[in-house]
Amino acid sequence: MIKLFNRFKNSPSSIAVFFRFAGVGLCISIIDITLLYFLKEIDLFNLFFNRSISLSASILFGYFLNRYFTFHHIEIGRALWDSIIRHFSVHAVGGIINMLIFLISLSLLKKIFFEGILFELILAVAVIFGGITGLTFNFFFSKKIVFDN
Repeated sequence: MIKLFNRFKNSPSSIAVFFRFAGVGLCISIIDITLLYFLKEIDLFNLFFNRSISLSASILFGYFLNRYFTFHHIEIGRALWDSIIRHFSVHAVGGIINMLIFLISLSLLKKIFFEGILFELILAVAVIFGGITGLTFNFFFSKKIVFDN
């Protein structure tokens, strides 16, 4: 099992890289949510500011995870700050796309299935649609703009 994990971890194949990228996305989502709840509990700032801090911290952490775990096989040869700015830019656009797809999906699904009892399911499906779209955008452009040769 450890041998298989090491092959996956070190593989430069696009499928392995995508799944490592998705795993990093899951990790930074957990970091984002945990930090948001922590900041909410200490009641330092308003929710929008706390969300900005938690999202920024998770994107920065995601850069380093992607740099040294997902795209470790690519030597990018550019300054750290340049690479981090590219990463934040790509993920900001990916986040906007994620939110737009979420809102469009939510609106369409509510019209098709009505709100009622199914609202929790509709909400989850809209989050999944937005997440998949954002993940795909972020992966493609991270590969082309942030972690390219």
